[in-house]
Amino acid sequence: LAMMYYHGESVPKDFTKAREWFEKAAAQGIAPAQWKLGQIYSEGQGVPQNDALAAEWYQKAAEQGHADAQYDLGLKYYKGVDQDFTKARECFAKAAEQGHDDAQNKLGFMYEYGKGVPQDFTQAREWYEKAADQSYAPSQYNLGLMYSNGKGVTQNFTKARELYELAADQGYVDAQNNLGVMYE
Repeated sequence: LAMMYYHGESVPKDFTKAREWFEKAAAQGIAPAQWKLGQIYSEGQGVPQNDALAAEWYQKAAEQGHADAQYDLGLKYYKGVDQDFTKARECFAKAAEQGHDDAQNKLGFMYEYGKGVPQDFTQAREWYEKAADQSYAPSQYNLGLMYSNGKGVTQNFTKARELYELAADQGYVDAQNNLGVMYE
């Protein structure tokens, strides 16, 4: 019922009613409801935007192994007021180990640029590859950049082009741009 109100499926969209039903489910320890409450507070949907409450709900769902909540909590640590790259990496790693492509890409980025971890191009490539293998366009693009620039890998324009094409075919604009530059 909460999702029906949240998305306006068969009922008028109503974030207040959605939140009330999510709260009832969350109080019973239902991780997806806790995660959704985190999103509601993070985005201020029918409530004042509140990062602290969002993080609390994400934390509750993350502790139960909810990959999306682990990722979203990681983002709060990565970008938030109380920025903590170490905690962000821990959250992303938990989600990434469950196959969460956004988290795998974010870990790749953290290793590539040394954000909260020692810079490690091998780790970056490995995480990008995991997400790219799931057809995740941003990771295909990031991996293409590594091959194009010879960053942690042997420079290989053919491999870079193949990866850019995979991302571009999904509408990833940066990959489309880099392909255009390659063909100039």
